[in-house]
Amino acid sequence: MLSTLARAATRRPLTVIGLWAAFLLLGFGLGTGVFADLSDDVPDVPGTESDLADDHLSGIDPTGDSVTAVVAGEAVADAALRAQVERTVAEVRRIAGVADVPDPYTTPGLTARDGQALVIPVTFDGGLSDEAEEEATDRAVATIKRIDAPDVHVSGGELLGRQLGERAQQDVKKAELVSLPVVLALLLVVFGGLRAAALPLVVAVSGIAGAFLGLFVFSQVTDISVYAIQVTTMLGLGLAVDYALLTVVRFREERRHTEDVVEAVHRTVASAGRTVLFSGLTVAVSLTGLLVFPSVFLRSMGLAVAAVVVVDMLAAVTLLPALLTRFGGRIRPSKARSEDEEGRVFARLARFAQRRRTAVLVTVVPVLLLLALPVTGLRIAIGDARQLPATTEARQLYDTVDAHFPEGTGVSPVVVVLGPGTSPATADRIRALVPHPESRDLPGGTTVVELRPPGSVDGGAATALVERVREIRGDEPVQVTGVAARLVDFRAMLAERAPWAALTVLAGILVLLFAFTGSVLLPLRTIMTTLLSLGAALGVVVWVFQDGHGAGLLGGEGLGALSLTVPPLVVSIAFGLAMDYEIFILARMREARRCTGDEREAVVTGLRRSGRVVTCAALLLAVVFGAFMTGGFSPILQIGLGLTLAVLIDATVVRMLVVPATMALLGSRAWWAPKPLRRAHELFGLREAAPEPPLRAESSPESQEVDR
Repeated sequence: MLSTLARAATRRPLTVIGLWAAFLLLGFGLGTGVFADLSDDVPDVPGTESDLADDHLSGIDPTGDSVTAVVAGEAVADAALRAQVERTVAEVRRIAGVADVPDPYTTPGLTARDGQALVIPVTFDGGLSDEAEEEATDRAVATIKRIDAPDVHVSGGELLGRQLGERAQQDVKKAELVSLPVVLALLLVVFGGLRAAALPLVVAVSGIAGAFLGLFVFSQVTDISVYAIQVTTMLGLGLAVDYALLTVVRFREERRHTEDVVEAVHRTVASAGRTVLFSGLTVAVSLTGLLVFPSVFLRSMGLAVAAVVVVDMLAAVTLLPALLTRFGGRIRPSKARSEDEEGRVFARLARFAQRRRTAVLVTVVPVLLLLALPVTGLRIAIGDARQLPATTEARQLYDTVDAHFPEGTGVSPVVVVLGPGTSPATADRIRALVPHPESRDLPGGTTVVELRPPGSVDGGAATALVERVREIRGDEPVQVTGVAARLVDFRAMLAERAPWAALTVLAGILVLLFAFTGSVLLPLRTIMTTLLSLGAALGVVVWVFQDGHGAGLLGGEGLGALSLTVPPLVVSIAFGLAMDYEIFILARMREARRCTGDEREAVVTGLRRSGRVVTCAALLLAVVFGAFMTGGFSPILQIGLGLTLAVLIDATVVRMLVVPATMALLGSRAWWAPKPLRRAHELFGLREAAPEPPLRAESSPESQEVDR
């Protein structure tokens, strides 16, 4: 397959480039339409009690979504302001599609005790079309915004999704403006020339276009979360740079052996292209674990990110060879260096780790386990507006309400649906769980009871209230929904499906790594060492954003829990990225072992020739993740920090010290496989058509170019 792609790219490079140019236009044209339709309903899990109860209410409740406005900054009892507010309330009530707007001056709890703020909730009719609800929301917001007061903020409901989408688009643009120039500068240092440095950026832009287009396609069949924009874009940009970096430096090495550009491209695709192919497959397989979960959010994220990985992989093995065919003659071959000069720091690290393997492992492993220790206390939550940057409308509304109203004001209630046949005694016991329950009757004999818990919307008191209601109801037709109930169901879903997700990913990785190496022990060693870096990175994220140690330095704050999106995404993506770098290193080790037959020296040569390119790739990826963290959205801060640390720890400490130490412990057994599996690998595994040129006293570009 790779040879076919290489021939197509070299025979008709302009055609291939033209097709990718059309893809870019489609991605940045049609694909950016995804920003207009983003959802913040992350915790919904189809088939759970909270989801079924919510669907039931949607069908019988005459009221629909709502938005909330807060007016503050001056005494709300002022006659002029009161006249404005009352006139505004009357106007909003007349808007088609608006079901109810209570008078904040006469409704208890809507006017702050300090007299400096008031809340105006606007509830819309149920069953409105998307267009009708959007029009009613826009008219209501425009009317409320005409109130002449220092602070007027409106958010919630369908409006919140739009506000988050606009913010996501701003954050992506900002991240691109920050990261792309920095990445280009680093690539210039690596390659020492603009032509070679620009090629990875071309592939990176293709990755971004693929991210937008993939998300837009998925948005036509399912909801796309606001988190998906930043996550898929940052990963698409980072992996594209990684794959292009590996390919271009290998092309410059091949140019040392042949003056024929087309031949150099073919040899590059046959070597680095295979590495990219297996690397992309391992990342994609790592994301298949997300498909095991019934959560629409996790499944859509897994599919979208996997699609972006495939786009990056295809760009690296089609677009990049075409560009190299067309312009590669102007790119200088890498310079030859003696063996003593090439990658000497990484070679010394590898030999040190081999000689002192026990000391390295008993030192490094406990440190990584210590960093991972906070994971034992990990808590997840849906979160509130504190996750958003201070400049967003929803966060400003939250801060204003928090400053003027009692704790718990505006907290979403635990919604209890009492179906026909519920005994009065059970209903009374449920109502008695909180001081002031609110009830309303719906058609068909259904009664809705709203229980407002103390504390946050998804705190311990709220989730305990959900569990208590479910305990009280017994076998009676009572269902619980609301934010806290969705969190309880989401946690249960993770606990139930996580083992199956892990089993799916590990089985896929074991098969791929066996196909790549022909060993059964190397895949097991790889998984164990990867879990060390992953645990350490996630432990630091818990320590910072859950426990609040230094979160302010990153633009966030300690929230007492991580966003429920963070653990599954960080684990799956970071695991895939670690496999990415493992493939880079193993590819060089395999080449050295095939040429020399010396397992011990193959480890040194593999790190000598790949250590610098892996470190440089990790640094570039960290730059990309760091740029996306400038947006200030707490879940993205958490994901960005987790992935940055996972990549840096894995590419440095684990791959440069733990890997050679464990390889030394295994010795020749590292490449062992039972005879039946060896025969299977000979038939179906990765087999090069011809051996690589003998190792010479010249460095590979992976090690040379980063020396500069």
